[in-house]
Amino acid sequence: MTTTSENDTLKAAIFQRLHPRIYLERFLAENIRPDGRVLDTWRNVNVNVGSITTADGSALVRLGNTTVVCGVKAEIAEPELDREGEGFLVPNLDLPAMCSPKFKPGPPTEEAQVLSDRLNEALVASGILPLDSLCIYRGKAVWVLYVDATCINYDGNVFDATLLAMVAALKNTQLPKATFDEETNRTTCTRKTKLPLQIARTPLSMSFGVFDSTTLLADPTSFEEPLLDTTISVVLDASSGDLISATQLGIDTTPTQDILGSCVTAASKRRLALSGHI
Repeated sequence: MTTTSENDTLKAAIFQRLHPRIYLERFLAENIRPDGRVLDTWRNVNVNVGSITTADGSALVRLGNTTVVCGVKAEIAEPELDREGEGFLVPNLDLPAMCSPKFKPGPPTEEAQVLSDRLNEALVASGILPLDSLCIYRGKAVWVLYVDATCINYDGNVFDATLLAMVAALKNTQLPKATFDEETNRTTCTRKTKLPLQIARTPLSMSFGVFDSTTLLADPTSFEEPLLDTTISVVLDASSGDLISATQLGIDTTPTQDILGSCVTAASKRRLALSGHI
């Protein structure tokens, strides 16, 4: 026989599934969220680097139950004609069917493509890595860094988790010393000497959800995300705290200055805690 407590839990789960917005509203009315956090509380973060031995650099990040693994693979290629002294940084995020029931098997989803574009913009806007530092021989050979992240468990705010994983993986990356021979027109690498990347800035993202135009939720979960009016992501430099970018997605694209100001202030406080993980 089921107990009263089990019956109540089952009824709550059914109500949550049938009436998710009302379910969330009742929690927020008490200044609490369904996972037990107050509105401005962030989930715990765990960062593990160097766990993929076959990659040139790697990191695994857990943000609450959201888990992202990232590996960096380096290859040598010819530079673009108009940028002969610059290498390439190619970030990509995969959201496989195994990470959440909301994703189906097959080609990359639109959400994964949009997130990959946003991650690329965040890395480029921050100037995390001078691309000329990836040059082996001007006009002939440069490094291409493929920064591939895979979400293995999706529970919301995958942008923050993935950017953190990519930054940690890049900071963990070491490249073999490469030299270009003009006579043979070939590049040779020695694994005996490895050099770290010249990381210039360390971007960190802090995302917020706006519910019902006025309620600000830090680090939204996968249950909360579909119910939000908009999502605001604030990217700061981990060392200086300088604002790198602020982006928003969703129906309500005109949040008030008060909300934007609150996001930047909260993000600045969160930066201090996050920077210790990388």
